[in-house]
Amino acid sequence: MRLLHTMLRVGNLQKSIDFYTNILGMHLLRQKDYPDGKFTLAFLGYGDESENTVLELTCNWGVEDYDPGTGFGHIAVAVDDVYEATQKARQQGAKILREAGP
Repeated sequence: MRLLHTMLRVGNLQKSIDFYTNILGMHLLRQKDYPDGKFTLAFLGYGDESENTVLELTCNWGVEDYDPGTGFGHIAVAVDDVYEATQKARQQGAKILREAGP
């Protein structure tokens, strides 16, 4: 397994990118708008995503503020076989909120 990224929701994408790049020294790796979903994703980190864990910032259009605790989105983990990993987690007592798959 490998930790891929952690997602945080932000109200001001450019201000957040400026903080992570100018103050924390990360690099903006990629950014894309999703007009149908009305959000923008920006991935930042200290190195290439193929070898480093990165930060995903999600900016939902029209949302400027999040209450403390509601901005956290998810932590993404890579596994060799998502179906096997899900079954193993279930057998260990994990509550599966969404079955493996697209």
